[in-house]
Amino acid sequence: MKIAIGCDHIVTNIKDEMVQYLEAGGHEVIDCGTYDFERTHYPIYGRRVAEQVVTNEVERGIVICGTGVGITTSANKVQGVRAPLVRDVTTAKMAREQLDANVLGIGGRITGLGLMQEIVDVFLSTPYVETEESKQLIASVDALASTSRGLDGDEIFDEFLEKWEAGCYVD
Repeated sequence: MKIAIGCDHIVTNIKDEMVQYLEAGGHEVIDCGTYDFERTHYPIYGRRVAEQVVTNEVERGIVICGTGVGITTSANKVQGVRAPLVRDVTTAKMAREQLDANVLGIGGRITGLGLMQEIVDVFLSTPYVETEESKQLIASVDALASTSRGLDGDEIFDEFLEKWEAGCYVD
């Protein structure tokens, strides 16, 4: 399976471990960054992964940040993405079976690596089970997404990146 993966600077090492794990499992991985521990703006990487999924360049996506909340929320802003924040195997399974989830959100500081690998395995191997109820639910969820404002690429983050570089954001 072809998978896109992205993270923020807090969990780059965990993302790198997951890339190795996925490749060892026979998957092709598109690493959307970030690639180091220099402070960065996580929505960029959530969006990059999500866009890979909705343009069908990959089959699934994985986004990771400290808690998983921010980057998962960012991925969900891309129309066509259904990204649950998952902390257990059952949620990963149900998200695939019932919602045809296509991007997996994980908290790298919340979920241990072994459990994360198990969650990813279940997320990638569980098929979507289409029913009338699930089709209606997915259509309702997808209808909530707004259309693009006509902005292409990462330039929508320029304002925030300028503030970042000026030192406006601190840990």
